[in-house]
Amino acid sequence: MNVKALKFLIILNIVLATGWSHAVTAEENWQELKGEHFIVYFIQDQKFAKDALDKAEVYYRNIASDLGYARYADFWLWDKRVKIYIYPDHTSFIKTTGQPEWSQGIAEYRKKQIVSYAWSKDFLESLLPHEIAHLVFRDFIGFKSEIPLWLDEGVAQREEEPKRRTVKMAAKDFYEKDLLLSMKDMMTMNLDDYKETGRVYIRATRTKKGEPGVLFLSAENIISTYYLEAASLVSFLIEKYGSDSFAYFCRELRDGKSLEDAFRSAYAIYIKDVEDLDLKWRRYLQED
Repeated sequence: MNVKALKFLIILNIVLATGWSHAVTAEENWQELKGEHFIVYFIQDQKFAKDALDKAEVYYRNIASDLGYARYADFWLWDKRVKIYIYPDHTSFIKTTGQPEWSQGIAEYRKKQIVSYAWSKDFLESLLPHEIAHLVFRDFIGFKSEIPLWLDEGVAQREEEPKRRTVKMAAKDFYEKDLLLSMKDMMTMNLDDYKETGRVYIRATRTKKGEPGVLFLSAENIISTYYLEAASLVSFLIEKYGSDSFAYFCRELRDGKSLEDAFRSAYAIYIKDVEDLDLKWRRYLQED
């Protein structure tokens, strides 16, 4: 497997919870630090908590700007601030939350909570912006519309700064080697179907010559490739056509437009449908 693609596996280490609720108990002796848009709760290591709060505020401003999000006067302010819970170590996080051993964090979007533990710069540089991006995006889009997974995850992946610097290079490498998943798979795949380790899955692809092809992939390969492509697609839309067009595209989806209608509205003559998206994206990957 390409080493660059492994960088996009952070999602495997996070539980993205919608029905789960983090319970605060007095026995945990939480301390708190308050910022403009976030409240960080911690048990020890105040410096790490302060770093998390400072970075969270920076990420919020950058992500909202990058997505073209129109800020409301009371958005994430006062009693609407996002809560970040930081346990002192992985053991206490797992024991208290009851999450599987591999989990490194939990994000509950409807309650605007992020729960993790003090695990060095990977939390600050990757998981934190990833989850804040999910929260901003979902506040923008809402939960009623049928938003494709690649769009939601592509936004979050792109906001991890280390990935942004390498995503086009990695996707270009996959394109040159004819290892990209088909656009149909990107639009319709259910990643819950790929849980069996040791099994080889057969997926369709389209070669750089435009010919149909076949990929033989493990579940890990499929998932990592999917997230890499998702990040690349979102980067393409924002970098090529700007944040304003991307925000308009997202608003059209939020308001109930189909994916292809949203493309036609936001990108006019540039992208008419999914097939056109695939063509323009591949041309983008060919650029130096």
